[in-house]
Order: sequence, then C-alpha cells, then structure tokens
Amino acid sequence: MNFAPPSSVPPVEASIQVRNLSYFFGRGDLRKQVLFDISLDLHPGQIVIMTGPSGSGKTTLLTLIGALRSATEGSLQVLGKELVGLGDRHLVEIRRNIGFIFQAHNLFESLTASQNVEMAVELTGNLRGKRQQAVDMLSHLGLAERADYKPAALSGGQKQRVAIARALVNQPQLILADEPTAALDKQSGRDVVTLMQHLAQERGCTILMVTHDNRILDVADRIINLVDGRLESDESPQQFVDSHAPKALDQKMFIM
Repeated sequence: MNFAPPSSVPPVEASIQVRNLSYFFGRGDLRKQVLFDISLDLHPGQIVIMTGPSGSGKTTLLTLIGALRSATEGSLQVLGKELVGLGDRHLVEIRRNIGFIFQAHNLFESLTASQNVEMAVELTGNLRGKRQQAVDMLSHLGLAERADYKPAALSGGQKQRVAIARALVNQPQLILADEPTAALDKQSGRDVVTLMQHLAQERGCTILMVTHDNRILDVADRIINLVDGRLESDESPQQFVDSHAPKALDQKMFIM
C-alpha cells in the first residue's frame, strides 16, 4: 500500500522521494524479498520517525536511503539524485551530505572524542577550524569535559553522544538515525532530539529516525510504520498514539 504525503506538506522539492522501491536479499533459490513496493516522500525541515517490529525492514530501508546499499528496483531519489543504478563513486558523494547515527557507536578507539568528530569535518575540507567545530558540537551534547578522552574512558551513553556529534557537526542536509537514543538516559535523549529539532527548523534539515523510544515521539512531524517490508501507515504523532492500544504504547511516556 502506498501513502501520499500529508496535505500539510509544503509544495517544495522532496529531500527523499521513493517510488515503488523493492529490495531482495540473496540470489537464486535463496532470494528473499524484504521490501515491497515502498513509495514515500520526505521534505526539508521534517522529522520523520519510522517504527515497526524487528525484522520489518526498517534498517534496510534506512541504509538504502543512505546510499550504503545499492537499490536496483524502483526509484530512490535522495537530495535530488537518483540512486538506483548509481555507481559506487557517486554513492560516496551522496553520503558526504548525509549524517549517519548507527546503533553501534563505530568510533575509532585510538582517537579521542574530538578527533572522532573532527574526521567528519575533514570531509568538508575545513582543516583549520575542525577542532573548534568538534568541541562546540560536543559541548552542545554535554561532553565538553570529555573532548580529549578516548572511547575506552567513556560510558556507553557518552560514546553514543560522540557518534551523534560526529553525525551532526557538519549540519548535513539529511540525517539518518538508527535508534539514536537507545543508550541514553531521559535527559540526554531529550537534549539530542532537541538539537535535531533545531537543525530541522533552522537549517531545513530532513531527519529520518528508526526508534522504539516512545519518549521522543513528540518531536516527529510524521510517524511511518513498516510491517513485514510494507509501509502500513503514515500518520501524525497524535494519530499514531490514538491508533495504538495502551498496552502496545505507553502513553505516559508520550509528551505532547
């Protein structure tokens, strides 16, 4: 089933435009379809949360949009570029404009927190100001005093905030996040999504998050639900809450 974007979406070019996208793992007798005919538009300034059961294809769709996998069937336009059929070199160029937040921290253990973030700044060619940019972003996330610590000296939540700082430091046009607040306490998680809100509102950044954290649903403009590789619903946060039974969604954690 396909869903048109809500009528409230302004008539501007979509940051992400997906049309009839399907995806398969394996070949021959082992070939298995994991995404079925996905059509979806995400616009600048929107925060969209993607939910769904484990194994429903959320991370697969996220990595396709992020040019980390090659799409072969349907159409997938990201930041004005068609990704289907695009070569590896061009996919790398697309990734330079995307901020990724993964479930795993993916930090370099031999580098300090600041140096891990500075690596992202280096991609822009801004070598002179990279240290200050990195420290400023770490400060926004409450890690100013940990800027020169290596990952081994950081807690799990602190490592995750370093990874988030690395994704946000260049203020990318698109942020793709896979459970960005899973390792964070309530206040740290709120600080992270507040920073994302600022990027969306002030910079027109598009944010797509996979999350099961009901505490942050209120930041979303839309919540899309993926079930068994199919787009089952595309709703406002309040519609999403109203359509789920209290046992399935703890509404006490949802702040409007």
